[in-house]
Amino acid sequence: MRNVNVNSIGEYIREQREQAKISMRQLAQSAGVSNPYLSQIERGLRKPSADILQQIAKGLRISAEALYVQAGILEDRPADSGVRSALLADPQLSERQKQVLVEIYESFRRENAAGAKTGADAEADDPAELTVGSPGAEAEVLEAVLAAEAEAEAEAEAEAEAKARAKAGAQPAGDAQTVPKNRPDSASD
Repeated sequence: MRNVNVNSIGEYIREQREQAKISMRQLAQSAGVSNPYLSQIERGLRKPSADILQQIAKGLRISAEALYVQAGILEDRPADSGVRSALLADPQLSERQKQVLVEIYESFRRENAAGAKTGADAEADDPAELTVGSPGAEAEVLEAVLAAEAEAEAEAEAEAEAKARAKAGAQPAGDAQTVPKNRPDSASD
């Protein structure tokens, strides 16, 4: 394992949080850690455990693996074909969509690596198993991407609805409609 630079993981977390436009308090709450503890991590005063990094990654909606590599818990992988980098750099994808696509990509790479180790006989043993390029695999990828997009869209709608409710509830008292106190009561004669 390589030498850990505590400051770099804190700086990296802060950069990711700022890019995602999440306050420190929001990240602390979603990650299940205290605000002061997260602040200490970002400032390089504390070294987070792998469990805490996983919670922070979940709160940031990024891969825990990226945080593990940054913290020195995992070794950085050898360069891939650039697919992973391109996915992570695409500004039109949400962080959740990027994460789902990277996970799908990595699962295909693992599947191919396992297939290469066991040989061509493994495919004959289980013909129903999905292989890269098969219609079933393409459908699975499409389904995962659509699910990620639907989740991101639902989150955006919920956030917009919450903002609208907060705005409606924050109207000045002079803007609210007043109901006359001396209305005729239809039930009494």
